[in-house]
Amino acid sequence: MVGSTTMSARMHDDELMIDADLVRSLLRRDHAAYAELPLRPLDSTGSTNRLFRLGDEHLVRLPRQPRGSATITQEARWLPGFATSLAVATPEVVTVGEPGFGYPERWSVVRWLDGGKPAPGAGDVTAADLASVVTGLRRTEVPQEALDDPELRWYRGEPIAGFDADVRFRLKECRELADLELDLDAVETVWDQVMALPLAEAGPHWLHGDLLAENLLARDGRLTAVLDFGALSVGDPTVDLICAWELLDAAGRDEFRRILDLDDATWLRSRGWALFIALMTFPYYWQTMPVRCADRLVMARAALAG
Repeated sequence: MVGSTTMSARMHDDELMIDADLVRSLLRRDHAAYAELPLRPLDSTGSTNRLFRLGDEHLVRLPRQPRGSATITQEARWLPGFATSLAVATPEVVTVGEPGFGYPERWSVVRWLDGGKPAPGAGDVTAADLASVVTGLRRTEVPQEALDDPELRWYRGEPIAGFDADVRFRLKECRELADLELDLDAVETVWDQVMALPLAEAGPHWLHGDLLAENLLARDGRLTAVLDFGALSVGDPTVDLICAWELLDAAGRDEFRRILDLDDATWLRSRGWALFIALMTFPYYWQTMPVRCADRLVMARAALAG
């Protein structure tokens, strides 16, 4: 239960303490049919949710931080609308549980999806598959209810032109990481080019907001699923193009850009987003999530290469 010391590595100052005993207690109270199934924590637990495999067919997801309930509620509300517009699987929310036993957030049980995380830059997914996801998200109708929902407005759906001060601050933080092997002067040069672009707004469209390797599943060189829609937002969808910078080689990126018919300015803005997100990742997760930092380093270097 909450208060146990048996938990994954602490990533946030306000980390909620979660263990298998807590999960079992919540299941017994809210969803008795699942309560006695085998339960084990996953090594692949991310920074937003702790993940527990439940039997053979389900996954339990619990927010790591206070106020994480909003993303659980958001996924349950909006994910069904993407089942037919995306050519790959998305999580099916089976049920949502309520706070309890000292744990203050809502949590969910979703169906297990098979597949493995694609390796950044390794050609584990195709440009066509990634472009199909981006297109499917953009073509999904945004109802008025979503347009009016403040929970669906996130900074990653805002025009990148508004983040100059943030990136300059992150550059300063990254310069203090002695073992970060990234040409930060070159990053600043590319960012200056992004900031010189004329202001442009797109949308409003749906955007995943975190379309990166750790939120994708692949098998046999094809994309099979998109995971974790906790960052689902309505706004400018340019940020979703970062998947190309993290996952594809140069030829793959050329194909991705051709399929989506992206102009020079949009492509440069996508490079800016890739660099911005990488710069945010390094200082915060340098000690706690080395694999994530390594993935973002692949993305940042690709964005510098252009």
